[in-house]
Amino acid sequence: MSTHTASVPYVEPWLRGTHGDVPAVARAVLHAFDLAIDDLTKWTDGLSDVEIHTLPLELPPVAFHLRHIARSTDRLLTYAEGGQLSAEQLTKLKAEEVGPQHDERETLAALLEEVKASFANASDRVRALANANMNTFRGVGRKQLPTSVGGALVHVADHTMRHVGQVVTTAKVLKALRG
Repeated sequence: MSTHTASVPYVEPWLRGTHGDVPAVARAVLHAFDLAIDDLTKWTDGLSDVEIHTLPLELPPVAFHLRHIARSTDRLLTYAEGGQLSAEQLTKLKAEEVGPQHDERETLAALLEEVKASFANASDRVRALANANMNTFRGVGRKQLPTSVGGALVHVADHTMRHVGQVVTTAKVLKALRG
């Protein structure tokens, strides 16, 4: 993770020369995790634990997206590895839903730590898949919808960044609504 200062320009992860020990597809996923942490840390800075649970302009709360980023990464990598979701993963999936069932004492710090821990675990799993045949079939879900190892890995990066974008947007709205 880098810090942003006026004297040191920010360089996106894919331009830092990191993760050169893994092939390009896996490297791109690892760079997406690095960028996600950079952006989540930057844009959620200053949000309160109450704000992350609010639905500004009916947008899903920041807390939902953080939970979803961490847990969906695990699920998508399970598919990339050729597995099916466990009962625990399915329970966590149901627990992600937006609604009053969430413990609003869940803190921003705890959710960011969940994302970081998820990415640390995911990085090891991505590295383990890095030299796999990217065209190897993988089935997703009960219906075994078709993808490949490479397709699942690329989707992990894409899906992560899609939800990071939602966090950034919602964080900006929350800060603007403060006045």
